[in-house]
Amino acid sequence: MRQFCVVLAVAIAAFAFIGSAQQAGPYQVLKRAKVGGEGGWDYIYADAAGRRLYIPRRGGQAAAGVPTRLTIFNLDTLEPAGEIPGVGGNGTAVDPKSGHGFTSSKPVSMFDTKTMTLIKTIDAGAAQPDGIYFDAFNERVYVFSHPTKDATVIDAKDGAVLGTVDLGGVPEQGVADGKGMLYVVMQDAQGSVTAVDVKTMKAVAHYPFGDKGRCNGLALDAKNHVLFAACASSGNPPAQPAKPMMVILSAKDGKIFTSLPLAGGSDGAIFNPSTKEAFSTHGNGTLTVIKEKSPTTFEAGARRRPRGRPGRGGAGLVYDPDDRQVRFGEDLTRSRRSLAVARYLCVDCGLQYS
Repeated sequence: MRQFCVVLAVAIAAFAFIGSAQQAGPYQVLKRAKVGGEGGWDYIYADAAGRRLYIPRRGGQAAAGVPTRLTIFNLDTLEPAGEIPGVGGNGTAVDPKSGHGFTSSKPVSMFDTKTMTLIKTIDAGAAQPDGIYFDAFNERVYVFSHPTKDATVIDAKDGAVLGTVDLGGVPEQGVADGKGMLYVVMQDAQGSVTAVDVKTMKAVAHYPFGDKGRCNGLALDAKNHVLFAACASSGNPPAQPAKPMMVILSAKDGKIFTSLPLAGGSDGAIFNPSTKEAFSTHGNGTLTVIKEKSPTTFEAGARRRPRGRPGRGGAGLVYDPDDRQVRFGEDLTRSRRSLAVARYLCVDCGLQYS
């Protein structure tokens, strides 16, 4: 996922599905709150059980004088809740049962979500941690590494490294079905998804995408076993300018149902089971919504900028099952150099689909 190593403007947006099915209309801005801060960032993470939002901020050579820390916000009010100094990395994952959180830094950081203090660091060997995912099925954390093309598996209860999983490609985002299967999208020129049996910690299948590649986002409709892979390029050779696509496939056997156009190169994807919608945010500041009309039929819906003016970013987005809202991060402009937090509400309860 693209890294922004300057002081960023970041928006956290939320979409709610309210009212009756007869109503339809656009998403509109409900709230925006400035929170300030400096440092590069990549993924954002929502802990629905603890009602907190985590954004690791990075200093280092790319942001001289900026301290590395984990910034924490109240998920409901979007007010700052605290910081953990020295804990950075690309992403965060939290085990609500143990109260332990992890960031994909090198070494991996393990922290206490209640006291907001560092517990310990964990050596991931040759891995260069990037994406990170917690699977409640067996309380394990998966830390994805681009150069080693694998996932380091960590026990969320005590932080012990249990082993690695060879993924056969450059991993980006992972999702799990809660029943023992983990799916990881590959960022290679020829995109694919690797299916992992979490009990044996082994890859059991690879689902290739043909001429679709450079995929950053992956979402899952666990009930209907449908994967949504957001890819930045398509065509052989890749089309110029790029034609980003959402590849929609079966999680059972990798059968591709369809591919639908995206409004930009994806920074992440999620699925909202309450509305049967997959969301993709893009580096050009746009958002695409894919509507699942049936487990095998899909339509590209609205493509819009979250704000009424050009923006950049969208790295990382999360779904909160408690309030059935979607929040995402956005680099609004390169010149404003501030953090903003926004909430968006679907006033008329839906989107128009073509």
